[in-house]
Amino acid sequence: MMGQEAKTINGRKSGGRLALKNFFFSPLIYALVRISLSAIFLWSGISKLVDIKSFSMIIDSYVILPDSWIMLAAIALPTLEIVAGLGLMLDIQGSLVVITGLLGLFMVILGYGIWMGLDVDCGCFGPDDPETQAFHGLRSALVRDMIMMLSIFYLYWSRYWLKIVPKQLTR
Repeated sequence: MMGQEAKTINGRKSGGRLALKNFFFSPLIYALVRISLSAIFLWSGISKLVDIKSFSMIIDSYVILPDSWIMLAAIALPTLEIVAGLGLMLDIQGSLVVITGLLGLFMVILGYGIWMGLDVDCGCFGPDDPETQAFHGLRSALVRDMIMMLSIFYLYWSRYWLKIVPKQLTR
């Protein structure tokens, strides 16, 4: 039928902007971004736990925590990354909030390191992080974290747009 525009699943007129919005805010893209972000946090947490001693030295090089808290942080941060990463992979309520908090904390620490002029390993993916050898700087890690924060904002917006409610853990 001439003169009529194609309709979307919701019965709305399709157009360039609406088609783009329907693509970007689709359950498939939401799942891909969510699983990718969770895989990054799982990889990051596991790689730090594999060599806790080296990771604790990286934490110490930032000179933020007292010596008595360094080993606790070296164990707690990657463990929290793994738990939150698994939670995000399974789309469990609260895990995206924890990921947002962790990433915000990491960005503040990286910003502090840049501000102080520290020439240290970011510690983002453990002591054997190939990014550190390639770029050797905190700025690239901060830019990467900002991009990941954009993906977090995308996940929040997609949840709102698609009316996605994460699973609740029950007894």
